Amino acid sequence: MADRWVINASPVILLAKAEVIQFLPSLCEDVVIPAGVVGEVQNIHITDAGKAWLAGAGRKLIRPSPEIHPALAHWRGGTGEAEVISWALQNPGFTTILDDRRARALAEQNGVAVLGSLRVIVIAKERGFIPRAKPALEKLRGVGAYVTDELIDRAIALAGERKD
Repeated sequence: MADRWVINASPVILLAKAEVIQFLPSLCEDVVIPAGVVGEVQNIHITDAGKAWLAGAGRKLIRPSPEIHPALAHWRGGTGEAEVISWALQNPGFTTILDDRRARALAEQNGVAVLGSLRVIVIAKERGFIPRAKPALEKLRGVGAYVTDELIDRAIALAGERKD
């Protein structure tokens, strides 16, 4: 297994809500969460499973924030996205885990591989860490995630499961 992932705030929050975040270190060879991403998750003014995971088991995955890569000089999005993409640009072989559409497009424009939270859940099922993806994916409906029902349904189908 040669996967190396660098993860943004939204996936930390969503994967924790889906109750699969504990599998991250087993799903790939290396997992990195830049310090700026941690700051974004900790800024949430509610108790959140992602925040709790970062304070516990996820703490060992936190790395110092990278310098922002020159390719992101005009980026007007979040600091976490900039750090995640910069990490991948400065550390070849890392795949970004991003949910923000603009950040995903920017990463891809710069030749960086991208996965989203939903795909990570499907991978967890494919690799035998969860028996079914649908229950984890369904937990993302109505929890403030900017994930459409159509995307969740497509991920369920990708996992080889039925939505009904």
